[in-house]
Amino acid sequence: MIVFPAIDIQGGRCVRLKQGEKNKATVYGDDPVAMAQKLADEGAAWLHIVDLDGAFAGTRTSRDCIARIAKTVTIPIEVGGGIRSEEAVADYLESGVRRVIIGSKAVADPDWVETIVQRYGSEAIAVSVDARDGFVATHGWVATSKQRALDVIGAMKHRGVTTFIYTDISRDGMMTGPNIPALTAAHALGGINIIASGGISRVADLEQCRNVGLYGAITGRALYEGAVTMADIRQLQNEK
Repeated sequence: MIVFPAIDIQGGRCVRLKQGEKNKATVYGDDPVAMAQKLADEGAAWLHIVDLDGAFAGTRTSRDCIARIAKTVTIPIEVGGGIRSEEAVADYLESGVRRVIIGSKAVADPDWVETIVQRYGSEAIAVSVDARDGFVATHGWVATSKQRALDVIGAMKHRGVTTFIYTDISRDGMMTGPNIPALTAAHALGGINIIASGGISRVADLEQCRNVGLYGAITGRALYEGAVTMADIRQLQNEK
C-alpha cells in the first residue's frame, strides 16, 4: 500500500482543515515547495497535493505553486482542487503532475470524465469521492448531492475510472480513524484502486487500510503533528 503525505495549499501556505471547513485551517508551513521536497527526501513514494482555494473557487488558484512542486521533486504527485476542464487536466499533466484528481465535475458530468479517461488514460486520472453520511459532497464540500458514494464509484468504474480517493468528510482532519466499513465496501466493488482519505490518526489506522487491501491511504494532520512519522511510513511501505 502506498502512503500519500498530503500537502493542502491555502493562501500559498501548507494547511490542514477540519471537516473541510475553510475557516478551520491550521498552518503547518509557509512554503509548499519546500515541504514537498522535505517529504520526498524523507522517503515519500508519492505526494497528494490539493489546491484548497481552487476547490472552493472552481479555479486553479495554486497552479503555479503546484507546477513548481512537480518540477522540484522526482517522485510522482497527484493533484486535485478546482480541476473542471480538459484544459486544466492537460496543463497539469504537461507540467509534470502524474495523476489529476477530478471531484465535483465527475459528479456533475460523468460523460465528460469518460472522455477524459479515454483521452489521457486511466493511470492519469482519479476521481475523488467525498462523502458526508454516505452521500457525495461537491464544490469544496459545501454542497451535498443526493447520490450515494458507492453508486458514484460503481458508475465511474463502468466509465473506465480505475483510481478513486474516498474521503469521509466527518473524519477529515479530526484524527478519529478512517471509515473502514465504507472503505471496505468500496474496495469490494473490485477491479479498482481505492485511496483512503480522512481520519488517519496513527500507524494502526494505516495498517487497517493495508489489511483491507486498499491501494493507498492519505495522511495529513497525523503526519504534521507527529502521530505518524515518515520513518513509520517507510517501514510500512517496505513490509511485505
